[in-house]
Amino acid sequence: MEEPQEETIACGSFSSGDSVRFRPMTTADLDEVMGIERTSFRFPWSTGFFLQELQVACARSILAEIDGRIVGYVLFWLLPGAVDIHNIAVHVNFRRRGIARALLSKVVTEAERQTNLRVILEVRRSNLPAQKLYESMGFATTSIRKGYYSDDGEDALAMSLELAPKA
Repeated sequence: MEEPQEETIACGSFSSGDSVRFRPMTTADLDEVMGIERTSFRFPWSTGFFLQELQVACARSILAEIDGRIVGYVLFWLLPGAVDIHNIAVHVNFRRRGIARALLSKVVTEAERQTNLRVILEVRRSNLPAQKLYESMGFATTSIRKGYYSDDGEDALAMSLELAPKA
């Protein structure tokens, strides 16, 4: 399975008018990624966890950059029949510009390319902005995972996007 290729989306594609470049994450990106991670989550992943994630054979990542600065990322696994999104975040100064939506769209495109019929994720029950984004892209809540988050015991909503099979 190939890693998603680098791609730039031209100015005007995002509400900010910025040109956003997409590429896979490398270990050299972790300092910038960790800055976003720490400001995005009450209980951020550790650098070690990111390093482990980048070594998993089925793991993939996509970074969003504007003017050489990392402004967002998504990590996901290509599983048999599904793509499982593990982590997505956008820098606080670049939110509400369509970057998270673009990252999710890239994951969906990769799922379709791999002929997977489902994209799945978990989201904190309290994270209403993320739930709204996922729902706007066609994700539906499939179950509640009680006490899913080990850091504080918060429940998660399991959500999935069912993709149409290719004819």
